[in-house]
Amino acid sequence: MESEENILKGALLLEKRGKALYEASARGAQDEAVREIFLTLAQEEGRHIEVLSQAFADLMRTGQVTMGAPTEGPTQIAARVLSRAIKTELSAVSYEAAALYAAMALEERSVAFYADAERNSSGAAQSLYRWLAQWERSHLDLLTSLDQELRQRVWNDQRFWPF
Repeated sequence: MESEENILKGALLLEKRGKALYEASARGAQDEAVREIFLTLAQEEGRHIEVLSQAFADLMRTGQVTMGAPTEGPTQIAARVLSRAIKTELSAVSYEAAALYAAMALEERSVAFYADAERNSSGAAQSLYRWLAQWERSHLDLLTSLDQELRQRVWNDQRFWPF
């Protein structure tokens, strides 16, 4: 079983990588709405870094994670993101589409990491990892929805459907 210290260090590194990916994706995005999506996701990863930093400080000070899951949840951006305008403006071969794909892989790893951390922890730490896994799952669901919309449009445009 991995130590709580190593789990938190891994979690902090994961969140910092996510934040960096989303910030870079926002800078490269040409569509303003897609840029806003990536900036919002970067802000949420920044919030995770704050929460995990506090949990790590608690662990170093007291020997255990004393902070449980915060009460707030992910920003509800899915409805705004999945507007018809974004769906029609996003190209399957665009920078944004490539960034979506990379972000999905990162979020999948995050969900798996936190689910494993939850199984290997107890008390406040377990609650914290469950909260993070759910939040990262919401990011993955959002990105997957965008990817599915894009894929459907490509399949229709390229007539990949059987006759």
